[in-house]
Amino acid sequence: MATWNSRGLRGSVLEELINYANQKYKDKGLALIQKIPTPITPVRFDKESRHITLAYFEKKSTVDYIGAVQGIPVCFDAKECAVDTFSLQNLHPHQVEFMKNFEKQNGISFLLIYYTHRQKCYYLRFSEMIKYWERMEAGGQKNFKYEELSPKFFVPAAGGIALHYLVAMQEDLKERNTDKK
Repeated sequence: MATWNSRGLRGSVLEELINYANQKYKDKGLALIQKIPTPITPVRFDKESRHITLAYFEKKSTVDYIGAVQGIPVCFDAKECAVDTFSLQNLHPHQVEFMKNFEKQNGISFLLIYYTHRQKCYYLRFSEMIKYWERMEAGGQKNFKYEELSPKFFVPAAGGIALHYLVAMQEDLKERNTDKK
């Protein structure tokens, strides 16, 4: 059983930006995306703040978010990166397997990677992610570099939404449709 220890709300800014976008999408009738809570068993509490300070993960989590965009099933995970090299150790085999199976069911899987030092978010398509993952499994690099990323999949701020990831998803769908022809 894995242990969780609070590390000062790591990733909370990215999560808040995504949650805000998801609320806007819901309000506009564009999508219904929900945060999947990670099941934990609390062990220790801070009595003053009434916060959990130590807990155990009950089971392996799949992805951070799941839902539908205009009838298309969607799942994705959100990651933060403080440097220009994203380590594939940030992904877990069970997450990759879940996303692979989700894709087989005609869903869309992706990662949103927020490069904190650049204040830029990247929409990593499943096809791109699996390429890097398989390269690692074949004994290659255990990471990928910012320079390897396609400029057209950086997530813009638009329509009052700081991380308007549906713009990048639309580009993903266009490429998928082009690949089928």
